Amino acid sequence: MRIVIVGAGVAGCVIARGLSRLPDMDIRCLERVEPGDHAEAGTGLNIGPNAVKALRIQDPELADIIDEASLQWKNWRVSLTDGTVLFDLPMLDVASENGWRLRWSELYRVLRGSAEGLITYGCRIAEMGKMPDGSGKTWIRWSDRKGDHELADIDLLIAVDGRFSQTRKTFAGGVNSRQIGVAIFRTLVSDTSDGLITDYEQWFNGPNRLLAYHVPENHIYIAGTFPIPLDTETPPEMKTAAALRIAYTPASGKPSDQAEWLIDTVCDPANELHWARIQESEARYRETDADILYLGDSSNGMVPTLGQGATQAIEGACQALAAIEGLVAAGNFDTRDWLAAVEAVRAERTRFVMEFSLEASDTLLAGSDPVAGTLKKRNPAFQEKLRRLYNDIGTIGSKREESVVG
Repeated sequence: MRIVIVGAGVAGCVIARGLSRLPDMDIRCLERVEPGDHAEAGTGLNIGPNAVKALRIQDPELADIIDEASLQWKNWRVSLTDGTVLFDLPMLDVASENGWRLRWSELYRVLRGSAEGLITYGCRIAEMGKMPDGSGKTWIRWSDRKGDHELADIDLLIAVDGRFSQTRKTFAGGVNSRQIGVAIFRTLVSDTSDGLITDYEQWFNGPNRLLAYHVPENHIYIAGTFPIPLDTETPPEMKTAAALRIAYTPASGKPSDQAEWLIDTVCDPANELHWARIQESEARYRETDADILYLGDSSNGMVPTLGQGATQAIEGACQALAAIEGLVAAGNFDTRDWLAAVEAVRAERTRFVMEFSLEASDTLLAGSDPVAGTLKKRNPAFQEKLRRLYNDIGTIGSKREESVVG
């Protein structure tokens, strides 16, 4: 079977590696950047326990490789910038695994290395479309350093080319995004905190939030959010050091040692802040008139509040692989059945994760009470949703376990 994967990001590498292990698969993964170019991934990320669990079952070798490049996400703490602790949760209280903390660039290095030989780098997609014979197969044209290329009669096209997916734009008219009225900035800096910043932690001053954690090699990832008018750009005056210092300094005027270091760091002109607005996009899993599968942000761009962006890219790729593996083991190479099976395992799960991530964003919105909102997260109902988030990964590995037993 001829399978083309557009994008060698998180989901793209995981699924390329997994599909290449199935019989009679011709896998080609087209990536825009050059080999070793991870410049666009200059910040850090936390990967939730659900992705760790899914990958340990689906591809334990790859999980071990990421282990070596990461620090464990063991605890989640929420405080006010004056140092008052509101929430302090060991991850193993709600999950069977700890999560991961690492740099985006390091994750890309590991994942692309694991899919070596399957990825063509430096690709510029020119056009793509459906074959005119009504078969549902697709074609694609691209260029790279070796020239112009065209591939037709593609049995399955997998779109993992990001939140603003060119593939989804071509076949589905694009992605409808919804802003929630929150600005976000990110930066990655050398650790000069002298041990003040370690595991995953958040600090609120009103609805203005700082988030930080330590990642290898001796860096601190920092993100900050604050409310802005809905569907507007972040006001330039709010991007100034003076405005940020006011936003995160408590009314008492005395931040905790941690908050003081964070405020000084984000206000230091030597540290570049990368700005965006928090948004989510409508989920889409496949096309009905073409054999196209969407995964990762191409499928479901969600708000980052619970750290489920890259997490769902890994979990979703593992779920897709498990579904396809089960059908292939039964001798079913009908891609329409593959697509239906992947949608069946992803739709309800993705809906829950997106809705829960949005619900957990309540403390970031204009007029919110972060103290009351955070204390609510200590209630049994919220904790139970966390357990569902971090543990309910579906039937990943069941077919493999059945074959081993058999």
